[in-house]
Amino acid sequence: RSHMVASVVVSLRNRRSGHIVRGKLTLVDLAGSERVSKSGATGEQLKEAQSINKSLSALGDVIGALTSGSQHVPYRNNPLTMLMSDSIGGNAKSLMFVCCSPSDYNQRESQQSLDFAKRCRNVRNNAQRSSTGQLRALRAELSKIKAKEKGGNAVKRRPMGGMRRPGMRRP
Repeated sequence: RSHMVASVVVSLRNRRSGHIVRGKLTLVDLAGSERVSKSGATGEQLKEAQSINKSLSALGDVIGALTSGSQHVPYRNNPLTMLMSDSIGGNAKSLMFVCCSPSDYNQRESQQSLDFAKRCRNVRNNAQRSSTGQLRALRAELSKIKAKEKGGNAVKRRPMGGMRRPGMRRP
């Protein structure tokens, strides 16, 4: 048992304009958390179960940080969250499927999976084309600079070369 992460990166180049568009599709199949007391895992299976539970806990920490608006998101705490970092937060669209067991025996695990999905649902991403977002930010910055210059608040700089007053140092 383990998690599975598959990433497909696609690049498309417009032959006329030369413009390149890139996209990434990440498919993640998370192994379910395992109750050692229920499964009776020992030895190598026990180490596997502990590793799976640790990575799921780290993913829960990342989801918690993203939903609470925390300044720091702990992507680096686990290899799984590092691989998923560009897919869970920021400029990405995410979709989650949860598999639940209809058995009463697995009711607790199914409920926990649904609760986790509910927490994930509260993550808000700002998915947009990267080049468009960057271009919009640069245009806004340029507008601010132009507005300052028109208002007379422009910073006046002296030329780098030329004469200097005695006692002045070079920057």
